[in-house]
Amino acid sequence: MKLKNTLGVAVGSLVAAFSLNALAQGQGAVEVEAFGKRYFTDSSRDLENGNLYGGSVGYYLTDDVSLALSYGEYHDMTSEDAFGTDGHKDIKGNLASLDAIYHFGTPGVGLRPYVSGGFAHQNISNIPPRTGRDHSTFANVGTGLKYYFTENFFAKASLDGMYNLDAQEAEWMAGVGVGVNFGGSTKQAEPAPAPVAEVCADSDNDGVCDNVDKCPDTPANVTVDADGCPAVAEVVRVELDVKFDFDKSKVKEESYGDIKNLADFMNQYPATTTTVEGHTDSVGTDAYNQKLSERRADAVRDVLVDQYGVGSERVNAVGYGETRPVADNATADGRAVNRRVEAEVEAQAK
Repeated sequence: MKLKNTLGVAVGSLVAAFSLNALAQGQGAVEVEAFGKRYFTDSSRDLENGNLYGGSVGYYLTDDVSLALSYGEYHDMTSEDAFGTDGHKDIKGNLASLDAIYHFGTPGVGLRPYVSGGFAHQNISNIPPRTGRDHSTFANVGTGLKYYFTENFFAKASLDGMYNLDAQEAEWMAGVGVGVNFGGSTKQAEPAPAPVAEVCADSDNDGVCDNVDKCPDTPANVTVDADGCPAVAEVVRVELDVKFDFDKSKVKEESYGDIKNLADFMNQYPATTTTVEGHTDSVGTDAYNQKLSERRADAVRDVLVDQYGVGSERVNAVGYGETRPVADNATADGRAVNRRVEAEVEAQAK
């Protein structure tokens, strides 16, 4: 390919890019560049320094990382012949590269330094005393600066180190270029600022405006209702009354539902505690009835803790024997009422 054809393709790409409407930097952008580089050789192939002209196309994987494929042709580069005569042969050939590039800074107008790394393939001819073409593979590292004059048009200065993996020798290039990028993700428009809410007077800082505050002097840190007055917490309560057979401390099957209701309430309000109180009728000695009332209280406590998962530290059990009757112990019905376990739990509804 002739030099004028290479430059023509590059210039044509630039013109086509500028004709597009969707010009934008950032992820998804395509960057097209035309470059010229000075090629400095340091190899056993007896090459003289020359120039490399070409172009590249890159694609931004993110706002900062791109992959670039470049192609250039050598000009003004010569080699010594087998007898050491300078400039005997004009070198013809090209260099194709694939590089990953990391850009520093923020997309937009201004300076963006970069570093790069990748691989290149060199294809050149006329290297005496060899015949045919010489192929070499290079590992590339590079650095440089891009300056964006506008959102999309930039100029670049670069320095590339090249290591010939076949000859195990190092060479390098310094160059300049110009280019454009286009087609990236468009920048999101700044959202319109939210309207500022009208601030009302609130002399007691309770969150209720003075013009509707029915309690304008509420103390600090007091929860208020919609009228600005101290909110009254609703108190909820659960009571338990479990009956026992004569001289028995075993909880009847029919009482488990009531005990479960108390357990569910305590689990709903985990800050609550309760005292389970055991009682007996008047039949028997005081000492015997005291022990019987304690066994009844412990039995109900065990059901709350072991059957329904209430924390043991939240349930206390105490027996009062026959000292607190609620019915007449002179009758059978009254004694049946007094053979009981009672408990009560209160909580403030949320």
